[in-house]
Amino acid sequence: MVELTVADRMRGALWGMFVGDALAMPAHWYYDVAALRHEFGTIRDYQAPRAEHPNSIMPLASTGQAGRGAQDGDLVGTLILKGKKHLWGRPRIHYHHGLRAGDNTLNLLCTRVLIRSMNAAGGHDPAAFLHDYVAFMTAPDSHRDTYAESYHRAFFANLARGLPPARCAGAEGHDTASIGGLVSLPPVILAARGAPDQGIGAALAQLRLTHRSVALERYALALRELLVRLVGDPAPQVGPLACALAERLGFPAGRVVAQAAAGQLSDLDVIGGRLSPACYIDQSFPAVLYLAGRYADDLEAALIANVGVGGDNAHRGAVLGALLGAALGYRAIPERWIAGLTARAALEDEIETFVDQFAGTSPNGNPPPGCARRT
Repeated sequence: MVELTVADRMRGALWGMFVGDALAMPAHWYYDVAALRHEFGTIRDYQAPRAEHPNSIMPLASTGQAGRGAQDGDLVGTLILKGKKHLWGRPRIHYHHGLRAGDNTLNLLCTRVLIRSMNAAGGHDPAAFLHDYVAFMTAPDSHRDTYAESYHRAFFANLARGLPPARCAGAEGHDTASIGGLVSLPPVILAARGAPDQGIGAALAQLRLTHRSVALERYALALRELLVRLVGDPAPQVGPLACALAERLGFPAGRVVAQAAAGQLSDLDVIGGRLSPACYIDQSFPAVLYLAGRYADDLEAALIANVGVGGDNAHRGAVLGALLGAALGYRAIPERWIAGLTARAALEDEIETFVDQFAGTSPNGNPPPGCARRT
């Protein structure tokens, strides 16, 4: 076996985020697993979203602020998601109407904004990210996605009221502490992995730009702890590490993984039975850790299983892909998934620039090896 470098683990973590999200995108927020299976079977490769979504509640979402409410506000359609407000009122509209097979959802596109910002600044610069985030979200035709989570709508409602960007994160709501809040953190965690105090501060600073949630911060720090360990250890044991972390957070992952491996439980018995498949962080993050423990040596199987249990599988998939990509390295990601991303060429440039800047030195003190791009 070839020893993985820090650069290869970082590369794996970043690519893993985007493939995990894109794979789940067409089945994102399917809570009717029977409908998911009827429409898609087992999703093993990228697919486009269907014209209709059986569990869509987008017509109930406010177009003027966070959460549910009337759709007479013009935040959606005028300030953000320009020209897409008319889609929100359609029954059974897919959240990602307009995306193609291999596309990423809006939250992962915002993670790319962060990566580009860090590449340009040479590090984490909250003010630079906020400038780029506002520009991206308000520019016409900057992306094809149709839906924006509550935290985006809260941010831009506050911006429209005249608040400075650094104060635009919305107040805590019932779904603020959600797995979608963690998908922007891996780049910040990876870049500052060697400086514990600085890294913790940077991760929390990034999170607080868009999410005000003490509950979510606990899980952000747990993610940071595990991801730093997976990137920094020469031979990290992701299964035991993920299960131990889940148990500290209150979920008996070790026992549950053993039962699943013995055929006593299915993934749906765990995610959908013992844990909710929804976005809420006290359920979704343990679900990620369960899947990392259950499929510790097989990133492909883990991400396919994550899609199949439905719910907030796109954001779970991004976090799961980051963890297993870090543990197993870039080469553990199927070539077809790398090649099939619609933004593959641009992502390659962004990720390689990031790795070149932030991978640092290898354990023997030498510079990291050069770009390992696939052709």
